Amino acid sequence: MSVDINKSDGPADAPRDAAPAAPQAIKAVPVRHYGRYVSAAVAIGLLAAIVYAFAQGKINWAAVPAYFFDDRILRGVGQTMLLTVISMLIGVVGGVLLAVMRLSKNPVTSSVAWFYIWFFRGTPVLVQLMVWFNLGLVFEYINLGPIYKDYWSSFMTPFLTALLGLGLNEAAYMAEICRAGLLSVDEGQTEASHALGMSHAKTLRRVVIPQAMRVIVPPTGNEVINMLKTTSLVATVQFYELLRYAQDIGQTSGSPVEMLFLAAAWYLLLTSVLSVGQYYLERYYARGSSRSLPQTPLQRVRANLLSLGRPKGGMA
Repeated sequence: MSVDINKSDGPADAPRDAAPAAPQAIKAVPVRHYGRYVSAAVAIGLLAAIVYAFAQGKINWAAVPAYFFDDRILRGVGQTMLLTVISMLIGVVGGVLLAVMRLSKNPVTSSVAWFYIWFFRGTPVLVQLMVWFNLGLVFEYINLGPIYKDYWSSFMTPFLTALLGLGLNEAAYMAEICRAGLLSVDEGQTEASHALGMSHAKTLRRVVIPQAMRVIVPPTGNEVINMLKTTSLVATVQFYELLRYAQDIGQTSGSPVEMLFLAAAWYLLLTSVLSVGQYYLERYYARGSSRSLPQTPLQRVRANLLSLGRPKGGMA
């Protein structure tokens, strides 16, 4: 049987040199995550139920905006911020010194730093505040020779009690944070600095600490926010800050619970501002260690707005 090799398998009237048909565009269909919709609906329902319960409660919500910018509240906010800043300064300076002492090859220095960290991290802040406030039972008066001499009760004011209780306790936590940051720097950096003739102190200041800041800054920002909230404990030693002023206003105005919500709102506002500052500070110290810096909130909003105009399933 003979076969005609010139016969085409396709249609007889189809041109042999016709151009191939263009491929159709792929239509991408996103995967539907029904679990997300269910969890979102449940979360919104719970939030609505909580809001409704608080709205129906016997709470005079009008008292919150009425006293939100009261002079005493604003004075308490200022005292809270002042106490936070000074206590953190004491904690950071003390933490750096304790971290260096802990890493020292001198066994006495290292042991003293270890005991300090062990003691202050092992006892509650409230207990430390009460001990400082009542230490007059042990030391009747303080005598610094010709410089200063007075009774302990007159020397240990509520403000000084708050500073010592918060600052010295924070130094123990900052010591561990700083020690972790210093240990994160490769030892070769220190060896190279010493080979160039740099002293140990100069090596820490110019080489080790700048590189350790990338590890130290994030937990330090968390400690600042935690310190802001911990200042509410100093109300027990008769220091007037935000919570103490809010409690006094609540007793005189007959709205004690409402003033607690007011204080909580101020704490939320202040911690939010500090969180934004922490974000940009971390972003600053991330330079040189990350290939691309994380987007700022404004950049993320701009990117999301631009993505809304892109066609689904294709490229913009």
